[in-house]
Amino acid sequence: MRKTVKRVLVPGMLAISMFSVTACSTPKETASGGSENTAVSSAPVSAGDAAKPVKLRIDWWGAQTRHDLTLKVLDLYTKQHPNVTFEPEYSGWDGYWDKLATEVAAKNAPDIYQMDPAYLNQYVTNNQLAELKNTNTSNMEPSLLNTGKVNDRLYAIPLGKNINGMAYNKVLVNKLGITAPHNDWTWDEYFQFGRDAKAKLGKDSYALLDSTTNIEMADMYQISQGKGSMILDNGKFNLDKDSFIKFQTTYAQLRKEGVVPPPEVSVTNQDLDPQNDLMVKNKVLIRQLYAAQSTALDSMSPGSYAMVTVPKEKQKGGWLTPSMYWSISSNSPNKTEAEKFVDWFINSNEAGDILGTSRGVPVSSKVLDHVSPSFSAADKMGVDLLTKGAQDAPPFPFTPEKWSGWRAKDYVTATEKLMFGKSTPEQAYNELVEMSKQYQ
Repeated sequence: MRKTVKRVLVPGMLAISMFSVTACSTPKETASGGSENTAVSSAPVSAGDAAKPVKLRIDWWGAQTRHDLTLKVLDLYTKQHPNVTFEPEYSGWDGYWDKLATEVAAKNAPDIYQMDPAYLNQYVTNNQLAELKNTNTSNMEPSLLNTGKVNDRLYAIPLGKNINGMAYNKVLVNKLGITAPHNDWTWDEYFQFGRDAKAKLGKDSYALLDSTTNIEMADMYQISQGKGSMILDNGKFNLDKDSFIKFQTTYAQLRKEGVVPPPEVSVTNQDLDPQNDLMVKNKVLIRQLYAAQSTALDSMSPGSYAMVTVPKEKQKGGWLTPSMYWSISSNSPNKTEAEKFVDWFINSNEAGDILGTSRGVPVSSKVLDHVSPSFSAADKMGVDLLTKGAQDAPPFPFTPEKWSGWRAKDYVTATEKLMFGKSTPEQAYNELVEMSKQYQ
């Protein structure tokens, strides 16, 4: 769990969730910080038992698949709890946080909204989230639950566990007749895969996505070298010069060889956008994605993709993380009903049947056992990645929030110049070190 240190997570992460049962009796506090219900039931509430009408505003980000499935779950909840209706708001990641910040500042936040580890401490510190005391978390891993706590108080309910991985187009790889990526491969094997693939691809097709500006890939590379994250949990700047220069020099050479796209093509990539994701458009063969994105990826071209672990070196680099959370606004007039819904969402087998792994692997062990037999091939792809990558995976690099500007802006500024040939790896490193001084 975390103390009151504002922290930031690498942006871009995505998701997970599941569920099994609503409370019918007085909850008692558990050691995990949530509540354990002495009796639970997923049966609908009768009209005679229904409380006063409540409309809950609820907001989340995600791809269209997640939107559609979440809306079905909201409809199911209303059928089972006729006094509760919803006013849903949803979008992609881009723009979500700007919109939410505006609503929070105006004290007009949704009752329930999806929360990301990158923003949790900020929202708690600003007294924008309600403490959660009546959610049944008895079937959730304590280490996962603790990621939603600040100063031993629970403010965010994980909707799943997630892990970084590499997704590739298995259909095209088979057509090329090259050795497919595999779990527990090394960085040298990854780069060689790119070169082998490029040798059989056409002029305007590429093997790897250019990760020059991708801080997650660079951070995983540094971690795999045994050097820790670029920014340590205690706020210490830890950009390893040798790891950075080797990583960036490798990608500079791959650009020269045509293994990765030219810069003007690379900057057009938008993750899981049917029109602008370079792997979906068959412009590259492989790219970094999270396990929880397996169903969204498969929806772009069913049966075309596979996932393997992030390359490793001295140790694994792909970290485990909570995919996302539900949190409740501290200004909500409907906190009790909102938390009842959150409890149902993670604990209801019926919700789990609908959601599958659209937010990742279920957090409730009971719900996971219930839904596993019905997993689709796309679901299993994400679950298999999580299972194979979780062993000995490094912890998620929670970074102090004061470094958010360096990670999200300064790193991209310096490395984008490098990608376009306007600086060298050594110059980019020196620039990043100089930029870091304002955050120390």
